[in-house]
Formats: sequence, C-alpha cells, structure tokens
Amino acid sequence: MSPEGKRLSNIIILGVGFMLMFTAFQTCGNIEQTVIKSFNSTEFHGSGYTSMAIIYGVFSASNLIAPSVVAVIGPQLSMFFSGLFYSGYIAMFIYPYTWSFYTASVLVGIAAAVLWTAQGNVLAINSSESTIGRNSGIFWSLLQFSLFFGNLYIYCAWHGHDHITDKDRQTVYISLTVISLVGCFLFFLIRKPDNDTPSPPEGREPLLQGDSAESSMGSSTPGLCYQAYDAFIRACKMFVTKEMLLLSVSIGYTGLELTFYSGVYGTCIGSMTRFGTDAKSLIGISGIFIGIGEILGGGVFGLLNKSNRFGRNPVVLLGLITHFIAFYLIFLNIASDAPLAPEAGTDLEAYITPSVSVAMLCSFLLGFGDSCFNTQLLSIIGYVFHDNSAPAFAVFKFIQSIMAAMAFFYSNYLLLHWQLLILVIVGFFGSISFFVAEWVAVSSRQDYDGI
Repeated sequence: MSPEGKRLSNIIILGVGFMLMFTAFQTCGNIEQTVIKSFNSTEFHGSGYTSMAIIYGVFSASNLIAPSVVAVIGPQLSMFFSGLFYSGYIAMFIYPYTWSFYTASVLVGIAAAVLWTAQGNVLAINSSESTIGRNSGIFWSLLQFSLFFGNLYIYCAWHGHDHITDKDRQTVYISLTVISLVGCFLFFLIRKPDNDTPSPPEGREPLLQGDSAESSMGSSTPGLCYQAYDAFIRACKMFVTKEMLLLSVSIGYTGLELTFYSGVYGTCIGSMTRFGTDAKSLIGISGIFIGIGEILGGGVFGLLNKSNRFGRNPVVLLGLITHFIAFYLIFLNIASDAPLAPEAGTDLEAYITPSVSVAMLCSFLLGFGDSCFNTQLLSIIGYVFHDNSAPAFAVFKFIQSIMAAMAFFYSNYLLLHWQLLILVIVGFFGSISFFVAEWVAVSSRQDYDGI
C-alpha cells in the first residue's frame, strides 16, 4: 500500500472506531435520563443531567493535562484506554449504583479530553496541507453516522414499551458496551505513517506538536512534554485575543445547544404521553433525524463548500434561523414540564396538539443548525489561528465543554420554555459576535495581503 493509501486507511479506521464508540455513548446519553427515571425510585438516586454536567465540567478542566498524557503514551494507547473508560461508563448501567454512576462520570470526563486530543493528533500526522480538509470531512461524516445505528436499535428494542423494565435496560446496555469495546480495539489497526509523511508547513504545527510522525506516535521525550506545556501557555494567551473573545460567545452557544439536542430534547419526547405508547421508542427516531441533519449540513458546508465563495456569515445565519424555527416549534409542540417529568411522563399539552411529525422535523432542524455553526467555527478558527491551531482548538473545546456542563446542570431545574429562551438569547448574540469576528478576520487578512 502506498504511503498516502496507508494514511487514508488510518483516517477511515479512526472514523469507524469513533463511530462505534459514539454509537454506544451518544445513544447512552440520549436515553440516560429516561432510563434513570425507570429505576430512580429504588436505591439508585442519580440524575442523568447531573452526570453529563460532571462529564463536561471535568472534560473542560482535563484539557489542561490531556496533551501531556498523549505525548507520554502516544495517541493510539491514549484512545484505547480512554475508550475503555467510555465502555465502563456504559456498562455501569447494567447494574447501576449511585456511587459508581458519578465516579464513572468523572473518569469519562478525563478520558474525553485525552481521547479528543489523541484524535486530533492522529488526524494531523496522517494529513498534509492538501488532504486535511478531505480527511476532516471523512472523519466527521463517519462520526455522525453514530447517530443512526444506536438510535435505530433503541427504536426497535423499545417499540410499544411505555415502561423500561430492568431486562430492557440490561439488554440495551450490554449491547452498547460490546459495540463500544469493538470500537476501542479497532484503534490497534492504525499503523504508524511512513517516514515520508508530509510535515506541516513552516510555522504550523499538528494539533499535538511533534517534530515528526514517529515522535507524535508515542515518544515521551522531554521536548514533547515541553511542547505540551508551551501549548497550554499559548492557549491561555490566545483566550484573551480579540478574535477568540468574539468567537467565545458562539462557541459557548454550541455547548448549550449540544446539551439540548443530545440530552434534553430526547427526554422531552419520551415524556410526552400524548405521543402514545411509542413515546420512549421515538427517542431513537429523534436521534436518527438529528443525525440526518448533521450529516447533510456537514456534507454541504464541510466537504462541498471548498471555495468559501460567499464567506461564513451566511451559513451561520442559516443555522441561526434554522434553530429559531426549531425552538419555536418545540415551544408550541412540547409541554413545558417535559424535561422534568417523572417516569410516567406528562399529560400536559403546549399550544398545539402534540405532533410526532413536528417533533421529528425539529430534530432534523436541530442537527442541521448545529452542523452550520460547528463547520463554520472550525473553519474560522483554522483560518484565523492557522499558525497556532493546537492551542486554538484546545480553547474551543474548553469553552464548549464548560458551557455544556452548565446547561446540563440547569436542565435539572428549568422548565422547557426557560431553556429555550436561554438558547435564543445566547444564539442571537453568538451569531452577532461571529459576524464581527468574521469581518475582523477578513479585514486583517486583506490588510496583510496588501502590505
């Protein structure tokens, strides 16, 4: 196999491994609060929202140490051991205890930071300047397919069930654990790139800096540790730059809406007794429609939008309008107490007769709008901070995860309409700040080119 073929093979294996892992983990998160309600009256007294808040809070803080971990043991082992923690979190639901639930949440938060740092490293050392866009698109598309398979399984397994029994729960989580473990072991199929792997352009480092593919794939030299420390220092300085401060509002919004579509909205659908006995299984169908929106948006604005002819602002504006339409329809269609309803669900209506079709349309719109924001944020960060991409993306993950943690925390207490209001306000100001950041970035580049 040619060197380029080997690198492309590594990217595909990376994407398939993440697809399997997150088929399990995202499905777990999507049904978590609904499942917990079914046995929360026993000795278990945990909250799915609190668990996800812990995960994202620890994830945010752990970004400070993740580069050093990956530098010492290498990205391949980093992804494998991180994946084992993900699998352990899922397996915990087979026989859940409150203490193990929250302990696993902390461990997954740490593992998440290591996992995504290692993923960025593997992507970088298997890509050149000309293939990084293609490889990112391949990875993104494979990852988003995780929303299909797990949620389709949930729909088939829970179809017609108005209560989740212990047997239902155990069958699902044993299956998800096995799927996650298969994804972990796939990482061992990733091979070290050949020595002629194209190095990044001068002044631009891979997401985890190293002098060569060999050093990035596992060397624990003092130079790499120093580079990880140096990346942290540069990330702190980058956080207070004008461009990053502007983008931080829109990045924060992606964290809030990530919480909403990945955890809260599915719980709301499963709580609507007016949807009939299929309400619980509709959580899976909702996840599938979110995935369709993500893949469609990612394909159109990620893989196909190479020329950037009209700039990023129109795409972000489209994402904002799409989300506002979704929020308005959800406000009309879903009862306000749905996020906090007990396991039996809520009999309340909102402002229209609850419609499954409208609920699924909103799922699609949530996924499509999310892809609009994320593809353009990744694009502008890579454009503005192209010489320091590693600390820039570390700041991106830090802001996004801390806002997601906050959103999962307040989801324990706020009715649906208050959660939607927060999303509308932050989304509006996040879009405005993105527009300003885009204009500043383009103007600065034009001034530079004119020198």
